Amino acid sequence: MLDIKLIRKDTAKVEELLQRKDPGISLQPIVTLDKQLRAVINQVEQLQSKQNTVSKEIGERKRKGEDVTSIMQEVAGVGDQITFLNHERVELEKKLQEELAALPNLPFGEIKISHDPQENVCLKAWGQKRDFDFQFKNHVELNEKLHLFDFKRAAKTSGSGWPAYRNMGARLEWALLNYMLDMHLENGFEFWLPPHLIRPEAMYGSGQLPKFENQLFKIKDNDYHLYLIPTSETVLNGLHREEIFSDEELPKRYVAYTPCFRREAGAAGSQERGLIRMHQFNKVEMFAFTLPEQSEMVFQQMLASAEEILQGLNLHYRTMLLVTGDMSFAAMKTVDVEVWLPGQNRYYEVSSISNCGDFQARRSMIRYKHKEGKTELVYTLNGSGLASSRLMVALLENNQRKDGSVEIPLVLHKYLNGVKELCPT
Repeated sequence: MLDIKLIRKDTAKVEELLQRKDPGISLQPIVTLDKQLRAVINQVEQLQSKQNTVSKEIGERKRKGEDVTSIMQEVAGVGDQITFLNHERVELEKKLQEELAALPNLPFGEIKISHDPQENVCLKAWGQKRDFDFQFKNHVELNEKLHLFDFKRAAKTSGSGWPAYRNMGARLEWALLNYMLDMHLENGFEFWLPPHLIRPEAMYGSGQLPKFENQLFKIKDNDYHLYLIPTSETVLNGLHREEIFSDEELPKRYVAYTPCFRREAGAAGSQERGLIRMHQFNKVEMFAFTLPEQSEMVFQQMLASAEEILQGLNLHYRTMLLVTGDMSFAAMKTVDVEVWLPGQNRYYEVSSISNCGDFQARRSMIRYKHKEGKTELVYTLNGSGLASSRLMVALLENNQRKDGSVEIPLVLHKYLNGVKELCPT
C-alpha cells in the first residue's frame, strides 16, 4: 500500500508513476476522500476542545451553586455532534483504505515505460536453443509413451486443470524440488515448510486481497475463512506480520516448498495444455526481508540462485526486465527468468524476481528498528526458485531423443538412485 503522506505531498508525480503501470488510474477520488476525512477530524478536534472547555465551566458553576441547565444542554448537543462526526469519520477512513488498497505499487524510476510485454528488455541469454535433427514432440505427446502424468484420471477426481504425477513422473518432480531446495540452501536461504491455507488479513498484507479475490480458492463456512495459497510468498510475508526486527537481523532470506493453487488455468489448445498452466502446481519460493539499502544486493542474489538452477540443468534461458505495464501489482522492479520450450515454440516464465519495496510491509506492518530507536518499514522481495511444472516441460522437451526417450540431467541422478533416462513403454 502507498503512503497517503506521499500522495498528499506530490499528487501529480505519484499519479504519473502509477499511470506508468495503469493509464486509467486517477488519484482524484483519494485526494477528495482524504480532504473530507481531514476536515471531519478537524471538526471533531475542535468540538472536543469546546466540550472540554464547557465541561470545566460546568464544574466551576456547580461549585459556585449556579444553574447549569442551559450549558448542560449545550454540552450534550456538542456530544451528539461528535458522535455523528465520528461515525462519518469511520466511514471515510474505510472508503479511503479501500481506495488506497486498490492502488498498485510505484515502479522504480529507471524501469522502461510501456504497456506492451513485447518491449520487455532482455538482460541476458544463457545457452542455446537445441537444434533438433528429427521431428520433436511436445511434452504431452512424449507422455503418451513415458506415462509420467495422468490428466484423465486426475479429471475423474478433481476436474480439468489438476495434475496427477505417476511413477517416474512423480519421482522426477520430487527430484527437481529437492535439487532446487538444496541449491538455495547452499546459497544461504533458510528453509520453511509453511501452511497451505492462509487467513484473509495475511492475504491482504501480501497484496493479494482485495484485487485478486476472484482468482483464489477459498474455504468459508461457520468455522473457517481461509484461502489456499496462490504462492508461498503470501504466507512467508505473513510470518512476520506486525513484527519489528532489529536492523542487525536483516536481511532474512527464506526459501519454501509448497503446492500453489489458482483458479486461472489457461485456455485450451496447444499453447496452454498439459503442465503449462494448471489450478495446482509445485513451486519453490524465495522471499526476503531487508533494509532498503540491502534490497538490490539481495535481489541480485535471488536472481543468481534461480539462474544457477537452470544452468545446472543445462537449459537455455533468458532474463527479462519487465516494463512498467507488465509488472505485478506489488512490484517496483521485476526480472523474469524464461526458459525455452520447443514444443510451444516460445519462452515461458519459470521464475519472477520482484522487489516490492515497503509496499507489502506497510500493509502488514513489518518494521525494523535502528540502533538509535527509530522504526521504519522493511523492504520485501520474492522470487520463484523455481516453478517445477514448466521446468518439467523444459526438461522433457529439450532432452528428448528420436526414439522418444529422455535424458535426465546429471545433477538429478543422485535424487533418482542413479536413473539416467526415461524410456518409452
